[in-house]
Amino acid sequence: MTTLARWVRYGLFALSLIFLPLAALAAPFAAMVMDARTGEVLYSQNADTRLHPASLTKMMTLYLTFDAIERGQVSLDSVVTVTAHAASQPPSRLGLRAGQKIQLRYLIRAAAVKSANDAAAAIGDYLGGDEAGFATKMNRMAKALGMKNTTFRNANGLTREGHMSTARDMTLLGRHLIYDFPQYYNLFSRRTADAGIAKVSSTNRRFLDAYDGADGIKTGYTVPAGFNLVASAQRGNKRIIATVFGGTSTAQRNAKVAELLDLGFARAPGKTTLDKPAPPALMADATGVAGPEVTGAEDDTDEGDAPVAAAKTLRLAAAPPASPRPMARPGTAAHDSEAVELALAKALEPAAPATAPVAAAVAEVTDVVAQAASPRPAAAPRETVPVAAAGFVQAATPQPETLAMNDFSEDTPAEGDAPDPREPIFVQTSTPQPETLEMAGHKNPTDNTVILAALTPPAPAPQQEREVVARASSSGGRNWGVNVGKFPSQYAAERSLLKTALMESDTLGDALRKVARGKTGFEANFVGMTKAGAELACARLTARASDCTVIGP
Repeated sequence: MTTLARWVRYGLFALSLIFLPLAALAAPFAAMVMDARTGEVLYSQNADTRLHPASLTKMMTLYLTFDAIERGQVSLDSVVTVTAHAASQPPSRLGLRAGQKIQLRYLIRAAAVKSANDAAAAIGDYLGGDEAGFATKMNRMAKALGMKNTTFRNANGLTREGHMSTARDMTLLGRHLIYDFPQYYNLFSRRTADAGIAKVSSTNRRFLDAYDGADGIKTGYTVPAGFNLVASAQRGNKRIIATVFGGTSTAQRNAKVAELLDLGFARAPGKTTLDKPAPPALMADATGVAGPEVTGAEDDTDEGDAPVAAAKTLRLAAAPPASPRPMARPGTAAHDSEAVELALAKALEPAAPATAPVAAAVAEVTDVVAQAASPRPAAAPRETVPVAAAGFVQAATPQPETLAMNDFSEDTPAEGDAPDPREPIFVQTSTPQPETLEMAGHKNPTDNTVILAALTPPAPAPQQEREVVARASSSGGRNWGVNVGKFPSQYAAERSLLKTALMESDTLGDALRKVARGKTGFEANFVGMTKAGAELACARLTARASDCTVIGP
């Protein structure tokens, strides 16, 4: 062997000694592809191998938070006092300080969009009392959702002994987020968000902008975990979820997820029956998701709020398992629009005032439940809803990136992404998704009443004189209105008007909902209002992060 050959051999051996330990540190790879509509697994690799989930953990933290909000145990406006434990979490961070008070809605945005570890820990301490208490709730919910190989130890996913999950379990959790809480799912497609003390940028915006139809869900990175991602995308009537554990870089992980989503769209059938996952069969007390508001802690209740315990009692006594279609009035067609309007108007009637005794409010709910149990005529067979109608529409053209990030525990965006101060806080797709709204069934923060959703269709009333109620006309000074956006279809515009009316019934309850067709879309307007009423309604909608414009004569 020549001297040169001997040196080459020794050089290769030395290089192997250098790079072998680095290879040994690489996180194991796992993947799963699922048809979100049916739960059918289209591809898997090491899908049941227990690995470090990193910030994918925050999906469960947010799931439990949405569950607590929907049960009425907390609200988006609940004030959270940041614990020293939460404030001490390493990056990625929102920048919380011990003792600081902040609304729950801002912590949710920071955890979902920026993947802020301090925000997620603050949520966990608030809902669970401390880290261990919240981990118990996380594990209980994971078991109820069918996540068989997952064990949580904290709310943010920082590496902890025993804190493990699998590609299959995280895919199941992502599917439940989509279908169990569609009203909040749009959080995961936001490129930026207002987190109260700062504007934050999405850790997943590179993938959202690069892949056609992508609308979520969550990234994750630690050294032991590698680069993780649970992604969802919709094209036509197909929705696919792909999960990757152990990517070697942001770019490599995103490319692999794109490849897996393409595979899923190619293998998924074009037509199939939508089979949503069954919600976990847990009562509120079984999940144990009870924040300080349930115990009546004054520090975490906005000034002037009605006692949260009363709201909780009402919701648990009467919350329906489903929202049935309103029945038609006698002598009308099953889909008569006036019948639907009257049923929705009935649902918006406020419950007993906050100053009335709690017993009276409970008695009212009992009466409603008793009426619901009375016999009613059989309803017409439910129509088969096309799968596409249940989708989440995403613009085909990616939106521009807006804000740069500067922490190192999550994905780092490209340089030169300084925000435009003229841009709104929330960047939406060309087909707007519903904002995170407090819908019927939530506490009204203005007059401390509880708006009860319609429990069952109203029973046919006996033949009697009817009182005719007319909406306010657009004359006599009522020639002002509020525009809440432009939409690609009349259905989308009407849907937005209905949701807005449910959210802001105090100022828009008497306004006429009108869709005006234009050259570029369908304008959603509330008309027949006074100037003062229109300005007040738009101001309140703006405070709820909902776009609107006052329109005059």
